[in-house]
Formats: sequence, C-alpha cells, structure tokens
Amino acid sequence: MSNTLSFIGNGNMALAIAMGLKDDYEIEVIGRNSKNLDAFENALGKKIAKHPLKGFDISKKNIIFAVKPQNLLEVSSQLSGKAQSLYSILAGTTLKSLKDAIKAEAYVRAMPNMAASVRKSMTTLTGDSSLQEEALTIFNAIGTAHWLGSEKEIDIATALAGSGPAYLALIAEALTDGAVNQGLKRPDAMAIMRGLFDGFGTLIQDQHPALLKDAVMSPGGTTSAGYCALEKAGVRDAMVQAIAKANERAKALS
Repeated sequence: MSNTLSFIGNGNMALAIAMGLKDDYEIEVIGRNSKNLDAFENALGKKIAKHPLKGFDISKKNIIFAVKPQNLLEVSSQLSGKAQSLYSILAGTTLKSLKDAIKAEAYVRAMPNMAASVRKSMTTLTGDSSLQEEALTIFNAIGTAHWLGSEKEIDIATALAGSGPAYLALIAEALTDGAVNQGLKRPDAMAIMRGLFDGFGTLIQDQHPALLKDAVMSPGGTTSAGYCALEKAGVRDAMVQAIAKANERAKALS
C-alpha cells in the first residue's frame, strides 16, 4: 500500500481523521473550494497536496471518501479512473451504492467518531475481506478499530460508536448542570466531570458496566438514591431508544 491517503471531502470528520493519521501517512485532500482546502491545511498544521474535485483521477489511489451521504452521486460523477481502495465514512451508504458510484479494486465502509483527532476513535469496519488487514492498520492509527461481519451490524454500530459522543456529551452536560444546580461552581463542576469521564473510560475497558455500578452502589447510599432517580426518569430506555432511532435513520439513508 502507498503511504499516501487521498481524502475526498474536507469537513470536520475528514479533518479529525487526518489529524490522527498525519504523523504516519502523507495526506492529500480533494475538494471543490480552494479556500476550504487551505483552511483544512492550516487546521491540520502540515503541508499537504490539495487538488480540485472536478476531473480528479483516482487511479491507484487509496481513497478516504468523506463527503455528505446525499452528495455521493454529485461528487462521484466528477471523478475519473479506478481507485486502489476506497474507505467510505458515509453513514448509511451501502457498499452496493459505493460500487455503483465509484470504481475501485476493493471497498470498505468505516464509521469513526470525532475522537479520531486525538487518536481515540472507536471505528467500526466492514467490506471486502481483502482490505481487512489494511483497514485495521489505518484506523487503528486513530484509536481502536473493530471489523464487523455485515452491513447490518455496521449500521447498528454507527448508532452506538458514531453517534455515541453526542449522547455522552448530553450526559456530561446534564451531570454538570445538576452539580451547578446543587451549588457547585461551574468551573469546578466541569473539572470534576472531565476527571470522572477520564477515569471511567479506563475502568470500562476491563469491567462490565453492571459490575462497575454494583461496586459503587452501597445499600441505602447516595449512589442508590441517584440511580433510582435515573431509572424513574427512564434514562435507560431513552438510551435504548436513541440507538434504535439512529439505526432507523442509518437504514433510511441507505
């Protein structure tokens, strides 16, 4: 595999992935707007090759396709040639749709999240098995990558890992607001919340969530009181429904 990755699209997720990969790969970016390409380069903090979209030849390129799903046909119609490999991060866009729109030797659907910029993405992958090892190498460079056996599974994983940072951000904000409501200064609440998430992120790697909960919850204690309030408010069901709705949307996009 060439050490150059060609990004088609220069949005927030493309930048997050490029930030995670820039030390290990040469980056080139293809887009419609030269000012946006310059802004991408400046944000990346590294000199990159920049190319206009119209007529760009993808022959023998390793492409990371990072446009909005609804722009697939518009963008692909402006490309020429046949790529070596195509890694798509378009939510809900099937391998068949990609194959119909863009010529490549092999295809992978990838769903990273915004933590790619700090090399902490949880990225799920599926597609042609010939690219499995290569795909895991690329996306492990921006965090943790996990290969799945079907597109049905990656749509569900998109709802969990791809959208999950937004759900956790809501929880983080709500916990902080709760502490402020009880009288804690917001800077102190924010600092404590960040420490909480940092420690929890390490603990959850080796322990089942139920065991973590049981270890903290003593009989008749403060955690038990708060936990019961969460259950009464339907927080568990809300999380289950969030995954269901996101999965429904992913399938609708396809």
